[in-house]
Amino acid sequence: MDLKILSLATDKTTDKLQEFLQTLKTDDLTDLLQSQAVKGRAVGAFLRAIFKGSPCSEEDGALRRSQVYSCCIQLIESGELQQEVASAIIGLLMLEVHHLPGPWLVELASEFVSAIREDRLVNGKSLELLPVILTALATKKEVLTCGKGDLNGEEYKRQLIDSLCSVRWAQRYVIQLTSMFKDVHLTTEEMDLVVAKVLAMFPKLNLQEIPPLVYQLLVLSSKGSRRRVLHGIIAFFSELDKQHSEEQSGDELSELVAAPADELYHVEGTIILHIVFAIKLDCELGRELLKHVKAGQQGDSSKSLYPFSIALLLSLTRMQRFEEQVFDLLKTSVVKSFKDLQLLQGSRFLQTLVPQRTCVSSMILEVVKNSVHSWDHVTQGLIELGFILMDSYGPKKTLDGKAVETGSSLSKMTNQHACKLGANILLETFKIHEMIRQEILEQVLNRVVTRTSSPINHFLDLLSDIVTYAPLILQSCSKVTETFDCLSFLPLQTVQGLLKAVQPLLKVSMSVRDSLILVLRKAMFASQLEARKSAVAGFLLLLKNFKVLGSLSSSQCSQSIGVTQVQVDVHSRYNAVANETFCLEIIDSLRRCLGQQADVRLLLYEGFYDVLRRNSQLASSIMQTLFSQLKLFYEPEPDLLPPLKLGACVLTQGSQIFLQEPLDHLLSCVHHCLAWYKNRVIPLQQGDEGEEEEGLCRELDDMLESITVRMIKSELEDFELDKSADFSQSTSVGIKNHICACLIMGVCEVLIEYNFSISNFSKSKFEEILSLFMCYKKFSDILNEKAGKGKTKMTSRTNDSLLSMKFVSDLLTALFRDSIQSHEESLSVLRSSNEFMHYAVNVALQKVQQLIRRGHVSGPDGQNPDRIFQNLCDITRVLLWRYTSIPTSVEESGRKEKGKSISLLCLEGLQKTFSAVQQFYQPRIQQFLRALDVTSTEEEGEEAGVTVTQRATFQIRQFQRSLLNLLSSEEEDFNSKEALLLIAILSTLSRLLEPSSAQFMQMLSWTSKICKEYSLEDASFCKSLMSLFFSLHVLHKSPVTLLRDLSQDIHGQLGDIDQDIEIEKTNHFAVVNLRTAAPTVCLLVLSQAEKVLEEVDWLIAKIKGSVNQETLSAEVTPEAASSQAVPSSPLMEKAIIMQLGTLVTFFHELVQTALPSGSCVDTLLKDLSKIYSTLTAFVKYCLQVCQSSRGIPNTVEKLVKLSGSHLTPLCYSFISYVQNKRNNNPKRTEKEKAAAGTIMAKVLRETKPIPNLVFAIEQYEKFLIHLSKKSKVNLMQHMKLSTSRDFKIKGNILDMVLREDEEDESEEGSVLGLFEARSNISSLNPFKLQVYVK
Repeated sequence: MDLKILSLATDKTTDKLQEFLQTLKTDDLTDLLQSQAVKGRAVGAFLRAIFKGSPCSEEDGALRRSQVYSCCIQLIESGELQQEVASAIIGLLMLEVHHLPGPWLVELASEFVSAIREDRLVNGKSLELLPVILTALATKKEVLTCGKGDLNGEEYKRQLIDSLCSVRWAQRYVIQLTSMFKDVHLTTEEMDLVVAKVLAMFPKLNLQEIPPLVYQLLVLSSKGSRRRVLHGIIAFFSELDKQHSEEQSGDELSELVAAPADELYHVEGTIILHIVFAIKLDCELGRELLKHVKAGQQGDSSKSLYPFSIALLLSLTRMQRFEEQVFDLLKTSVVKSFKDLQLLQGSRFLQTLVPQRTCVSSMILEVVKNSVHSWDHVTQGLIELGFILMDSYGPKKTLDGKAVETGSSLSKMTNQHACKLGANILLETFKIHEMIRQEILEQVLNRVVTRTSSPINHFLDLLSDIVTYAPLILQSCSKVTETFDCLSFLPLQTVQGLLKAVQPLLKVSMSVRDSLILVLRKAMFASQLEARKSAVAGFLLLLKNFKVLGSLSSSQCSQSIGVTQVQVDVHSRYNAVANETFCLEIIDSLRRCLGQQADVRLLLYEGFYDVLRRNSQLASSIMQTLFSQLKLFYEPEPDLLPPLKLGACVLTQGSQIFLQEPLDHLLSCVHHCLAWYKNRVIPLQQGDEGEEEEGLCRELDDMLESITVRMIKSELEDFELDKSADFSQSTSVGIKNHICACLIMGVCEVLIEYNFSISNFSKSKFEEILSLFMCYKKFSDILNEKAGKGKTKMTSRTNDSLLSMKFVSDLLTALFRDSIQSHEESLSVLRSSNEFMHYAVNVALQKVQQLIRRGHVSGPDGQNPDRIFQNLCDITRVLLWRYTSIPTSVEESGRKEKGKSISLLCLEGLQKTFSAVQQFYQPRIQQFLRALDVTSTEEEGEEAGVTVTQRATFQIRQFQRSLLNLLSSEEEDFNSKEALLLIAILSTLSRLLEPSSAQFMQMLSWTSKICKEYSLEDASFCKSLMSLFFSLHVLHKSPVTLLRDLSQDIHGQLGDIDQDIEIEKTNHFAVVNLRTAAPTVCLLVLSQAEKVLEEVDWLIAKIKGSVNQETLSAEVTPEAASSQAVPSSPLMEKAIIMQLGTLVTFFHELVQTALPSGSCVDTLLKDLSKIYSTLTAFVKYCLQVCQSSRGIPNTVEKLVKLSGSHLTPLCYSFISYVQNKRNNNPKRTEKEKAAAGTIMAKVLRETKPIPNLVFAIEQYEKFLIHLSKKSKVNLMQHMKLSTSRDFKIKGNILDMVLREDEEDESEEGSVLGLFEARSNISSLNPFKLQVYVK
């Protein structure tokens, strides 16, 4: 039978074939077809024969074709056919689809929909036929009858796709069904339906099935709906990331979410690759991705950026077209995130409205962590982002060797956080990915070497962290040794930082160390001074960190090592001996430096003590070197005065005078090394060697003793210096005398410390110390006197005091706290000198200032953070005891000397130490406060339970008592300086209080009470007190009501702009009086109002962003958007309206106040412009909301009414008041006439805020009109609009001014044109705008 069909098909006519096929029953034909297909023989020819004999023009033929299609589809789905046979059948069926009539196409398509709905498909191979059927159906123009009415082919195709997307898809056919749609022409609506259906299937699939589905979806997106596809993919994986990060588990999570994190991150990596590949083929997809992320950022960036989306963006940076845009986007997101965080932390008002969200920075670091899962396409972007953040937000300037930030405190903190994030990204990437370590290291070192003019501390810190993490890995890196070649050309500070950073590497790599030594030896003989200083610094660092056999261990040393690097000490005998030889060679090289310039010698003297402490075996060599050097400048004759050759310390080259030998620093180095040597090394020495060492110590002690005695005996004339000597900086003699005087002062300070250290509280020694101080004071007084007379102030010597911080701490403790009976008599010698005690406190103050300015102090242990902290604790404890025991009022009553009292100096010292500890030792605040509590008898366990807030409160109460005593005294006894210092200390300590604690509330209520009850006319005290009050209040709640009360007080004190109106004075705050109301309090409240407006602007931007996101979600996923709500928006709207309403009443008071001309008026005009800009922004938001079904908030009308009645009319009156006040100035003096140009410029500058304010008001009214139309609420009934504005030149005034100028015969002719702005505003006076034309 099959052969007959095939033979008949070869005839030229089909009549016989048709007749034969008509005689066959349907079952026979299908059996025959099935038999042919299973055998796989000539099934294609057989099918063609059937189709040839079944013309669609005849009903039987069309029916037969339809039956063949149904049979073939069942055969293909049965799985019994060979793959080649099945493919051949489908190919033939596809070719013949377009010949089928519309009704049969509808029937076939419906069969497919039923099969999908009922899950009757076995292998889904037949689905390849469906797109051809749908395409053919769309071409049918005739009307097709179906259950719901008559539809044409296109409409029926739309209905079929709708049905297809509404039925349940079997999990195993999702990918095939998605792939099928790419071959169908889809309208936008159909495309949206399909994409929504596929995205809805994501949660139902196994994790491994999602990447191929995403690939098919991306291919499909080329037809449209790109943003919807990207939004769906990103939203799905962002939610998975979120759930994994929250570590949720249990019933609420699907199996998909419960999958291991590793599997999820591998899948995400694959999908990111798919998306990036799709973007390479379709750039529009990339643009849509950027639009999607930017749109999400308008609201809360943490909602639009998740680890997945960040990784996707970073992968996109590999495409040059998108690189710059992506990095700008990520930079903006990071900075915005940090700014938002700072703003939230500083405002309790915002904290109550906006929940704390995950920072973008933590998500980026999460991407770094996840990139270990084969995310190679992300790592390059991470490296670039890290360096971009460090380059863009690192410190920009240096001050006194220390990097400083510029700009406001908010931007400073933001920049620091962004820079730190960049460093963390690079460090974590370095740790995870071995392949890119070389690149990161090279880029860091390149920046260290090339950026000599800008601060690179952040790069050095990163380098230090990298080397500390992997010193063994980096020993084969050639870039480090290449960098060493540039040391001679780098600034000293950079060299020191670089060598400290690579120190762990030097300990494990002999080759790197040898390379460095070679470079340093060359630099030692370089012609440039900086290169030689770098060589000395490098050698000293090597000496500190290469331990010699037999040296005391760190635990035996009294001080810990100052460098916080990894210690890699090698304990084998071979290495220790090699180290000793190596170190002695270095010392031999350094001895040659003692013949070089003073700067080089100074470095050496400052470094020897740390070397000695680290390597006690080198002590003998170092002590001999110092002894030999000191002998060069020591007069051995016991009766010869002075005892030192000061002339040899100064070098004369032609007309120029230089310091050749920093003798005071040499003597200081000798003293500190000798003290450590006697305490630590001599007791361990034995035999002849010990006797030798003791002999050297005795000789040095004798020299220092002799110098002490002879320095005391020496008069000014012995030094060839007296009060009549020349100390000016313009003559060579004056410069030489100044250098010698400074050396003598330094020597006296070193001898004071030396004699105190060996005194054992001997009265005679303390008398010598006092005599040395008097010698020091003579020269100090002369230099200060000469500096006062000179045109330029000479550098103060006291800033570089040679007293060590440890000695200052011990001295203050002895002077103020030592109550041991046996010490009483000797200490009374020092205590009897008020000048000496004053000097001791002053030096302590300068040491703390030095720490704040540079981050370290001069002298031994000056760069050891632990030692500095301990000394700070001791100094603070003594100063606190001294101030609280002897108040300033008691001390001042009996004082006759000029200058600050000791108590006041102690208070200043306390203020600086509290600030320094908060700046440098924030994690150790608890330990610091515990050290101050000298009366504490708590056990260790009890101490651990006492919080920082409780300890800080104890200290705060002491200073509160002091301030109350000061405020309770007579007004003439009020010490403004002390009050300011007390407020500064209270401000610093209040930052340690937990804002939610009862202690914080007590502090706030106490400050409020002081402001309300005490009236002082001291403007600076008022400013400090009010600043403290505001800083506390914003952490409790918004200060708007406070601002309103203060504005009423200011209005009452200064009076009204209309002099006929009498104002009833309010007395909310006594601190506001006639002297302090303006400009002090006025500028403060305006500054606070600006901050409130900034917060309100931020909130408006946030809720506008939320509305935008809602709109975007509605466009992309309408069904999801309908289920989402933003419950916080009404709450925020209410808060914004309350804030703006109260601020309107605040400005309502101030614009009626007779403020003095100047900064108050200018600032008020600017702030009025700002509140109108904020009101305009809120009206624009209402316009946005009005388009949705929510409508405008009910309270908006009240706010508009308030602004229209209480603010706008008064603003115009205030402008008139300001103009009239400026016009009524008295006539210009001759000097003012000569400076007419300057005055004109000033007046122009002063009048600029007025047109800005008028423009801001008109913009507000313009958008109110729009809102009235949109909302169908007449908001303009509360506003009194200006209907016209024109200008005229007053000719008579112009002529008068011209005549005046001619009479003056001024060289700078200027014409004063007075323009009057006339406004047709009912019930308002016209206001004037002055325009000066040159």
